[in-house]
Amino acid sequence: MNQNSAKELSDFDRRIHAEMLDSFDEELEMEIDDERMNYLIAEVTEAASESSDLNRHFYFRELFRLQGELVKLQDWVVHKGLKVVVLFEGRDAAGKGGVIKRITQRLNPRVCRVAALPAPSERERTQWYFQRYVSHLPAAGEMVLFDRSWYNRAGVEKVMGFCNDEEYEEFYRSVPEFEKMLLRSGIILIKYWFSITDDEQELRFKMRIHDPLKQWKLSPMDMESRRRWEDYTKVKEAMLERTHIPEAPWWIIEAVDKKKARLNCIHHLLSQVPYGEIERAPVVLPERVHNPDYLRNPVPPEMFVPAVY
Repeated sequence: MNQNSAKELSDFDRRIHAEMLDSFDEELEMEIDDERMNYLIAEVTEAASESSDLNRHFYFRELFRLQGELVKLQDWVVHKGLKVVVLFEGRDAAGKGGVIKRITQRLNPRVCRVAALPAPSERERTQWYFQRYVSHLPAAGEMVLFDRSWYNRAGVEKVMGFCNDEEYEEFYRSVPEFEKMLLRSGIILIKYWFSITDDEQELRFKMRIHDPLKQWKLSPMDMESRRRWEDYTKVKEAMLERTHIPEAPWWIIEAVDKKKARLNCIHHLLSQVPYGEIERAPVVLPERVHNPDYLRNPVPPEMFVPAVY
Protein backbone atom coordinates (compact mmCIF):
# COMPACT_ATOMS: atom_id res chain seq x y z
CA MET A 1 0.00 0.00 0.00
CA ASN A 2 1.46 3.37 -1.01
CA GLN A 3 1.54 6.44 1.21
CA ASN A 4 -1.45 8.11 -0.48
CA SER A 5 -3.60 4.98 -0.11
CA ALA A 6 -2.67 4.69 3.55
CA LYS A 7 -3.60 8.35 4.09
CA GLU A 8 -6.95 7.90 2.32
CA LEU A 9 -7.71 4.82 4.45
CA SER A 10 -6.80 6.71 7.59
CA ASP A 11 -9.09 9.59 6.62
CA PHE A 12 -11.89 7.14 5.89
CA ASP A 13 -11.45 5.46 9.27
CA ARG A 14 -11.57 8.83 11.00
CA ARG A 15 -14.79 9.73 9.21
CA ILE A 16 -16.38 6.38 10.13
CA HIS A 17 -15.33 6.91 13.75
CA ALA A 18 -16.79 10.43 13.70
CA GLU A 19 -20.11 9.11 12.35
CA MET A 20 -20.31 6.52 15.13
CA LEU A 21 -19.58 9.15 17.77
CA ASP A 22 -22.25 11.40 16.30
CA SER A 23 -24.77 8.56 16.64
CA PHE A 24 -23.85 8.06 20.29
CA ASP A 25 -24.05 11.80 20.86
CA GLU A 26 -27.79 11.64 20.21
CA GLU A 27 -28.16 9.83 23.51
CA LEU A 28 -25.55 11.99 25.23
CA GLU A 29 -27.48 15.11 24.28
CA MET A 30 -30.57 13.74 26.00
CA GLU A 31 -28.50 12.77 29.02
CA ILE A 32 -27.06 16.27 29.24
CA ASP A 33 -30.65 17.51 29.27
CA ASP A 34 -31.33 15.19 32.22
CA GLU A 35 -28.28 16.57 34.01
CA ARG A 36 -29.65 20.09 33.52
CA MET A 37 -32.82 18.91 35.16
CA ASN A 38 -30.91 17.60 38.19
CA TYR A 39 -29.15 20.93 38.69
CA LEU A 40 -32.40 22.84 38.36
CA ILE A 41 -34.14 20.60 40.87
CA ALA A 42 -31.28 21.07 43.34
CA GLU A 43 -31.53 24.84 42.88
CA VAL A 44 -35.30 24.90 43.32
CA THR A 45 -35.36 22.63 46.36
CA GLU A 46 -32.14 23.94 47.95
CA ALA A 47 -31.01 20.37 48.27
CA ALA A 48 -28.76 18.07 46.32
CA SER A 49 -30.76 15.97 43.92
CA GLU A 50 -30.17 12.26 44.26
CA SER A 51 -28.67 10.92 41.09
CA SER A 52 -29.11 7.38 39.85
CA ASP A 53 -26.88 4.86 41.55
CA LEU A 54 -26.34 3.20 38.19
CA ASN A 55 -22.79 3.51 37.00
CA ARG A 56 -22.85 5.94 34.07
CA HIS A 57 -20.67 3.74 31.84
CA PHE A 58 -22.81 0.71 32.67
CA TYR A 59 -25.98 2.64 31.83
CA PHE A 60 -24.72 3.69 28.40
CA ARG A 61 -23.26 0.28 27.62
CA GLU A 62 -26.47 -1.50 28.61
CA LEU A 63 -28.71 1.01 26.82
CA PHE A 64 -26.78 0.63 23.55
CA ARG A 65 -26.86 -3.16 23.94
CA LEU A 66 -30.63 -3.15 24.48
CA GLN A 67 -31.12 -0.78 21.54
CA GLY A 68 -29.17 -3.26 19.42
CA GLU A 69 -31.62 -5.94 20.51
CA LEU A 70 -34.52 -3.63 19.62
CA VAL A 71 -33.14 -3.46 16.08
CA LYS A 72 -33.18 -7.27 15.96
CA LEU A 73 -36.74 -7.24 17.27
CA GLN A 74 -37.71 -4.73 14.61
CA ASP A 75 -36.25 -6.96 11.88
CA TRP A 76 -38.10 -9.94 13.33
CA VAL A 77 -41.41 -8.05 13.41
CA VAL A 78 -41.00 -7.17 9.73
CA HIS A 79 -39.81 -10.65 8.73
CA LYS A 80 -42.65 -12.43 10.52
CA GLY A 81 -45.32 -9.82 9.78
CA LEU A 82 -46.08 -9.28 13.47
CA LYS A 83 -48.36 -6.55 14.76
CA VAL A 84 -47.22 -5.05 18.07
CA VAL A 85 -49.01 -2.45 20.21
CA VAL A 86 -47.40 -1.03 23.36
CA LEU A 87 -49.36 1.28 25.68
CA PHE A 88 -47.50 3.76 27.89
CA GLU A 89 -49.59 5.16 30.71
CA GLY A 90 -48.75 7.02 33.90
CA ARG A 91 -49.05 10.35 35.63
CA ASP A 92 -47.76 13.55 34.06
CA ALA A 93 -43.94 13.73 34.19
CA ALA A 94 -43.64 10.00 34.92
CA GLY A 95 -41.01 9.56 32.19
CA LYS A 96 -43.06 7.85 29.49
CA GLY A 97 -41.74 10.13 26.74
CA GLY A 98 -38.12 9.54 27.73
CA VAL A 99 -38.52 5.77 27.46
CA ILE A 100 -40.33 6.05 24.14
CA LYS A 101 -37.48 8.20 22.79
CA ARG A 102 -34.91 5.55 23.75
CA ILE A 103 -36.98 2.77 22.19
CA THR A 104 -37.48 4.55 18.87
CA GLN A 105 -34.06 6.22 18.73
CA ARG A 106 -32.37 3.56 16.55
CA LEU A 107 -35.45 2.14 14.83
CA ASN A 108 -37.02 2.71 11.44
CA PRO A 109 -39.95 5.15 11.88
CA ARG A 110 -41.79 3.32 9.11
CA VAL A 111 -41.75 0.18 11.24
CA CYS A 112 -41.95 1.59 14.76
CA ARG A 113 -44.09 4.71 15.12
CA VAL A 114 -45.52 6.69 18.00
CA ALA A 115 -49.21 7.55 18.38
CA ALA A 116 -49.75 10.54 20.68
CA LEU A 117 -53.31 11.66 20.07
CA PRO A 118 -54.52 15.15 20.98
CA ALA A 119 -57.81 15.84 22.72
CA PRO A 120 -60.73 14.51 20.63
CA SER A 121 -62.41 16.85 18.18
CA GLU A 122 -66.12 17.63 18.32
CA ARG A 123 -66.75 15.00 15.63
CA GLU A 124 -64.64 12.38 17.41
CA ARG A 125 -66.60 12.93 20.61
CA THR A 126 -69.69 11.65 18.80
CA GLN A 127 -67.95 8.49 17.51
CA TRP A 128 -67.59 5.09 19.15
CA TYR A 129 -65.06 5.80 21.87
CA PHE A 130 -62.34 3.46 20.52
CA GLN A 131 -62.80 4.55 16.91
CA ARG A 132 -60.07 7.19 16.77
CA TYR A 133 -57.54 4.76 18.22
CA VAL A 134 -58.34 1.98 15.76
CA SER A 135 -56.97 3.96 12.81
CA HIS A 136 -53.55 3.99 14.48
CA LEU A 137 -53.32 0.24 15.01
CA PRO A 138 -50.49 -1.54 13.18
CA ALA A 139 -50.55 -3.51 9.96
CA ALA A 140 -48.35 -6.57 9.57
CA GLY A 141 -44.69 -5.77 10.17
CA GLU A 142 -45.36 -2.70 12.33
CA MET A 143 -45.01 -1.62 15.96
CA VAL A 144 -47.08 1.22 17.41
CA LEU A 145 -46.22 2.86 20.73
CA PHE A 146 -49.18 4.72 22.26
CA ASP A 147 -48.03 7.68 24.35
CA ARG A 148 -51.27 7.58 26.34
CA SER A 149 -54.09 5.53 24.93
CA TRP A 150 -57.76 4.63 25.22
CA TYR A 151 -57.16 4.56 28.98
CA ASN A 152 -57.60 8.35 28.96
CA ARG A 153 -61.23 7.63 29.77
CA ALA A 154 -60.24 5.76 32.92
CA GLY A 155 -57.96 8.61 34.02
CA VAL A 156 -58.04 12.22 32.92
CA GLU A 157 -61.57 12.09 31.48
CA LYS A 158 -63.00 10.69 34.70
CA VAL A 159 -61.08 13.04 37.02
CA MET A 160 -61.71 16.17 34.95
CA GLY A 161 -65.36 15.39 34.23
CA PHE A 162 -64.93 14.96 30.47
CA CYS A 163 -67.14 11.87 30.56
CA ASN A 164 -70.23 11.03 32.59
CA ASP A 165 -70.68 8.04 34.88
CA GLU A 166 -72.53 6.04 32.22
CA GLU A 167 -69.73 6.53 29.67
CA TYR A 168 -67.14 5.68 32.33
CA GLU A 169 -68.86 2.39 33.22
CA GLU A 170 -69.43 1.54 29.56
CA PHE A 171 -65.68 1.93 29.00
CA TYR A 172 -65.00 -0.71 31.64
CA ARG A 173 -67.59 -3.04 30.12
CA SER A 174 -66.07 -2.59 26.67
CA VAL A 175 -62.32 -2.36 27.12
CA PRO A 176 -61.67 -6.01 28.08
CA GLU A 177 -63.64 -7.16 25.06
CA PHE A 178 -61.96 -4.59 22.83
CA GLU A 179 -58.51 -5.77 23.88
CA LYS A 180 -59.47 -9.42 23.47
CA MET A 181 -60.62 -8.59 19.94
CA LEU A 182 -57.24 -7.03 19.22
CA LEU A 183 -55.50 -10.14 20.51
CA ARG A 184 -57.72 -12.44 18.45
CA SER A 185 -56.86 -10.38 15.38
CA GLY A 186 -53.19 -11.26 15.91
CA ILE A 187 -52.04 -8.08 17.67
CA ILE A 188 -49.49 -8.43 20.46
CA LEU A 189 -50.65 -6.02 23.19
CA ILE A 190 -48.37 -4.86 26.01
CA LYS A 191 -49.51 -2.35 28.67
CA TYR A 192 -47.12 -0.35 30.90
CA TRP A 193 -47.93 1.91 33.83
CA PHE A 194 -45.10 4.23 34.93
CA SER A 195 -45.24 4.74 38.67
CA ILE A 196 -43.70 7.75 40.45
CA THR A 197 -44.12 9.18 43.92
CA ASP A 198 -45.91 12.34 44.95
CA ASP A 199 -42.59 14.01 45.84
CA GLU A 200 -40.96 13.02 42.56
CA GLN A 201 -43.76 14.46 40.46
CA GLU A 202 -43.57 17.70 42.42
CA LEU A 203 -39.83 17.94 41.76
CA ARG A 204 -40.25 17.29 38.04
CA PHE A 205 -43.02 19.87 37.77
CA LYS A 206 -40.86 22.47 39.55
CA MET A 207 -38.05 21.71 37.12
CA ARG A 208 -40.37 22.33 34.16
CA ILE A 209 -41.56 25.61 35.66
CA HIS A 210 -37.97 26.89 35.96
CA ASP A 211 -36.65 25.39 32.71
CA PRO A 212 -37.41 27.56 29.64
CA LEU A 213 -36.74 24.57 27.36
CA LYS A 214 -39.40 22.49 29.06
CA GLN A 215 -42.07 24.98 30.04
CA TRP A 216 -44.00 24.00 26.90
CA LYS A 217 -44.66 20.62 28.56
CA LEU A 218 -46.79 22.29 31.22
CA SER A 219 -50.45 22.98 30.59
CA PRO A 220 -53.34 24.11 32.79
CA MET A 221 -54.45 20.46 32.73
CA ASP A 222 -51.08 19.41 34.17
CA MET A 223 -51.41 21.94 36.96
CA GLU A 224 -54.88 20.68 37.78
CA SER A 225 -53.70 17.07 37.73
CA ARG A 226 -51.07 17.99 40.30
CA ARG A 227 -53.74 19.43 42.58
CA ARG A 228 -55.88 16.32 42.15
CA TRP A 229 -53.15 13.78 42.92
CA GLU A 230 -55.43 11.75 45.18
CA ASP A 231 -58.28 11.68 42.67
CA TYR A 232 -55.88 10.33 40.05
CA THR A 233 -54.66 7.73 42.53
CA LYS A 234 -58.21 6.46 43.08
CA VAL A 235 -59.02 6.13 39.37
CA LYS A 236 -55.62 4.56 38.66
CA GLU A 237 -56.23 1.89 41.29
CA ALA A 238 -59.67 1.20 39.83
CA MET A 239 -58.21 1.01 36.32
CA LEU A 240 -55.51 -1.49 37.26
CA GLU A 241 -58.00 -3.61 39.17
CA ARG A 242 -60.69 -3.66 36.48
CA THR A 243 -58.51 -4.02 33.36
CA HIS A 244 -55.67 -6.26 34.55
CA ILE A 245 -56.89 -9.29 32.62
CA PRO A 246 -54.93 -12.51 31.94
CA GLU A 247 -55.01 -11.91 28.20
CA ALA A 248 -53.66 -8.33 28.51
CA PRO A 249 -52.09 -7.73 31.93
CA TRP A 250 -50.65 -4.45 33.20
CA TRP A 251 -46.92 -4.18 33.87
CA ILE A 252 -45.83 -1.55 36.39
CA ILE A 253 -42.52 0.25 35.90
CA GLU A 254 -40.99 1.84 38.99
CA ALA A 255 -40.02 5.15 37.39
CA VAL A 256 -38.58 7.40 40.10
CA ASP A 257 -35.11 6.54 38.80
CA LYS A 258 -35.32 7.42 35.10
CA LYS A 259 -32.29 5.45 33.97
CA LYS A 260 -33.40 2.26 35.70
CA ALA A 261 -36.93 2.73 34.36
CA ARG A 262 -35.64 2.98 30.78
CA LEU A 263 -33.47 -0.10 31.01
CA ASN A 264 -36.09 -2.15 32.86
CA CYS A 265 -38.84 -1.24 30.42
CA ILE A 266 -36.81 -1.99 27.30
CA HIS A 267 -35.48 -5.24 28.78
CA HIS A 268 -39.02 -6.33 29.66
CA LEU A 269 -40.43 -5.31 26.27
CA LEU A 270 -37.82 -7.47 24.55
CA SER A 271 -38.89 -10.43 26.72
CA GLN A 272 -42.54 -10.08 25.67
CA VAL A 273 -41.99 -10.77 21.97
CA PRO A 274 -39.94 -13.91 21.26
CA TYR A 275 -37.58 -13.01 18.43
CA GLY A 276 -34.47 -14.23 16.69
CA GLU A 277 -31.77 -12.72 14.55
CA ILE A 278 -32.52 -12.53 10.85
CA GLU A 279 -29.76 -13.83 8.60
CA ARG A 280 -28.70 -11.13 6.18
CA ALA A 281 -26.77 -11.43 2.96
CA PRO A 282 -23.46 -9.53 3.09
CA VAL A 283 -23.88 -5.96 1.90
CA VAL A 284 -21.49 -4.94 -0.83
CA LEU A 285 -21.35 -1.30 -1.87
CA PRO A 286 -21.35 -1.12 -5.68
CA GLU A 287 -18.81 0.96 -7.51
CA ARG A 288 -20.17 4.32 -8.59
CA VAL A 289 -20.49 4.84 -12.33
CA HIS A 290 -18.25 7.65 -13.58
CA ASN A 291 -19.14 9.31 -16.88
CA PRO A 292 -16.28 11.41 -18.26
CA ASP A 293 -18.69 13.78 -20.03
CA TYR A 294 -20.67 14.56 -16.86
CA LEU A 295 -20.22 18.08 -15.50
CA ARG A 296 -21.93 19.34 -12.37
CA ASN A 297 -23.84 22.56 -12.72
CA PRO A 298 -22.62 25.30 -10.38
CA VAL A 299 -24.82 26.11 -7.38
CA PRO A 300 -25.55 29.83 -6.90
CA PRO A 301 -23.82 31.06 -3.72
CA GLU A 302 -27.00 32.68 -2.44
CA MET A 303 -28.63 29.24 -2.13
CA PHE A 304 -26.25 28.12 0.59
CA VAL A 305 -27.18 28.45 4.26
CA PRO A 306 -24.72 30.86 5.91
CA ALA A 307 -21.90 28.98 7.62
CA VAL A 308 -22.33 30.63 11.02
CA TYR A 309 -20.66 27.69 12.78
